[in-house]
Amino acid sequence: VQLQAFGGGLTQAGGSLRLSCAASGRAFGSRSMGWFRQAPGQEREFVAVISMSGSTRYYVRSVTGRFTIFRDNAKNMVYLQMDSLQPEDTAVYYCAAGQSYGRFKETITDWGQGTQVTVSS
Repeated sequence: VQLQAFGGGLTQAGGSLRLSCAASGRAFGSRSMGWFRQAPGQEREFVAVISMSGSTRYYVRSVTGRFTIFRDNAKNMVYLQMDSLQPEDTAVYYCAAGQSYGRFKETITDWGQGTQVTVSS
């Protein structure tokens, strides 16, 4: 699966952004999909994952209640709706495809290129 992420940008604290990730290849429907982020000088951090069907989602605690991951399997797209953004959300965001929802980080098969999100205070 080839992935291309887009939709990042600059917003003020409290604002919203929606990231999109376009996937090519017939394997999209058989992959769990997720988002990671990497702030300057920090390790890449897991943000959210969604199951193949879209029925199950899991988030890192710091974004729970503010971010929503969803997918459209008919369009080979996965999204990350980010609301109530804070300066600490500033990072490069990456989408990823994995073989297992429960062991997503360990079974990632493909990464998209990053998209920058910057939140000013």
